[in-house]
Amino acid sequence: MEMKILTAAKDEIEVELESLTLIEILRVYLNKDSAVTFAAWKREHPTKNPILRVTTKGKDAKKAINDAVLAITKELDKVLVDFKKL
Repeated sequence: MEMKILTAAKDEIEVELESLTLIEILRVYLNKDSAVTFAAWKREHPTKNPILRVTTKGKDAKKAINDAVLAITKELDKVLVDFKKL
């Protein structure tokens, strides 16, 4: 899945994703990070891709997104292992 960076600064970033599901999961994990002061998405129209805006304090916004993706991946790997045990 491609992530298109619309604007980027050290403590603020806006990215566009194709999937509402992925952007919502990413938002949830970003909001768990104490360095993230704001993480929300918007969509101008149902035919448009959603845009995620992230603001941080004391952490690079790109690193916050990367950390959230790594946390999601780690949890999904754990679910896969647990599922295979069934």
